[in-house]
Amino acid sequence: MKLTTAVLAAGAATSLAAAVVGVARLRQDARHQAERNEAVVARNQLDWLTQMSTTPDLAKFWAPDGMSVEEYMQVLKANQLICILSLRDRLGFVRDGQLPFYASMLMDSEVCRKYWARFGALRAQEAEGDRRAERFTEALSKAAQAHPRKQPATA
Repeated sequence: MKLTTAVLAAGAATSLAAAVVGVARLRQDARHQAERNEAVVARNQLDWLTQMSTTPDLAKFWAPDGMSVEEYMQVLKANQLICILSLRDRLGFVRDGQLPFYASMLMDSEVCRKYWARFGALRAQEAEGDRRAERFTEALSKAAQAHPRKQPATA
């Protein structure tokens, strides 16, 4: 092989390696930007939920028909917990196999089960087309269904 051919081949290999590294870096930057965007949107939602769940004058404008303002504020607190878990899951902080455990822990709370009974179908509609959100919603639905109902004490 001539020296010029070897130099050209080495230059091409170096250029190709640099291009591969550059593409990988661009993908990583895009993923990090998406995670930052996700966190900002979640922060806005959590701030709104905090305001709504602590300020009755605001909550009364949003409370659904048939639900008192106090009850609505309670289920918004449950929604806040669910949103926090959802964000942790979306950012990769919930390891495989942990989601059913966390979902079960949430559904141990009566107010979380009440929230899910009222708004779980809406969450499922919101999740359509997003595999991770669908998986998350399915885990919470299963946990809510699996939660043992309290039986009246027998005399």
